[in-house]
Amino acid sequence: MDHTLALPLLIGLVALALAFDFLNGLHDAANAIATVVATRLLSPVVAVLFAAAGNFAAYWFVGLHVAETVGKGIVSADTITPAVVFGALIGAMFWNVVTWLKGIPSSSSHALIGGLLGAGIAHGGFGVVESSGTSKTVIAIVLSPVIGFAIAMALMLLTSWCFRGVGPRASNGAFKSLHLISSAAYSISHGGNDAQKTMGIITVLLYSTGHLTGDFAVPEWVVLSCYTAIALGTLSGGWKIIKTMGTRLTKLNHHSGFCASTAGSFVVFGASAMGIPVSTTHAITGSVVGTGAARRSSAVRWSVASRVIVAWFITIPASAFVGALFYGLTTLF
Repeated sequence: MDHTLALPLLIGLVALALAFDFLNGLHDAANAIATVVATRLLSPVVAVLFAAAGNFAAYWFVGLHVAETVGKGIVSADTITPAVVFGALIGAMFWNVVTWLKGIPSSSSHALIGGLLGAGIAHGGFGVVESSGTSKTVIAIVLSPVIGFAIAMALMLLTSWCFRGVGPRASNGAFKSLHLISSAAYSISHGGNDAQKTMGIITVLLYSTGHLTGDFAVPEWVVLSCYTAIALGTLSGGWKIIKTMGTRLTKLNHHSGFCASTAGSFVVFGASAMGIPVSTTHAITGSVVGTGAARRSSAVRWSVASRVIVAWFITIPASAFVGALFYGLTTLF
């Protein structure tokens, strides 16, 4: 459906979407660089530059399946209006700011999904919800950290066995290099999955206002703009969350950092290939906890982990409520 919108307002909504993408990068910088900062493999400044480069490099490595899911697989594309997009973005940004200030590694992805669901339902009722894309996303909330946990634990045990006859100095040197490579892979996977959510939002906005027609396809300028925005956001840091991810959940070294980043990469690349807007936060948090649990249960600060998990489960309802609220405010005008 073509919803007429003045060009300045359309530009403003696209800018708001890119602002969310920037905030996503800032909020989720910890996902990509917490392990290399916590182990002092890279300095914070170099680590941020490293992660930002990885975020943008996703342009060449990752397809656009996630953008299609967000654009037409969560809420029916025919019911999307500029007001729905506005409510969704404000709902997501509100929750991101709250959790960023509190240092809680919540999911920017699920905040956006929640905002979109809240605004969409407020506009057209529960019938506008696309069950296939939404169910995949909700299932991933549970499965992504569990799979990351299992893979990280298995990698810890496997690599410990493989390096059992190697001296500490040699094994530490090897894991330093492997840790750097795995962190680069995770940065690419993070950019590839997270930036696409904003691509989907902008593209469906352009379709709903009649600026794009035909089959759903993400314009090249949208792809480049979103990768640039998330990379710039990552450059801005997110140090409170980095502290939670890198030091409070469990103690990391180069061995466990490599296992956590590798496990997270498997989860996020796999989800991106299937078009699932997975939470990179959930994936890496589960992986970090898995490396600690592989050593011993007491190596994990379960009280911190439990608070993070609570934030995960209230992210979608909280951002949906704010999304619906701001959608409602637009109807007053």
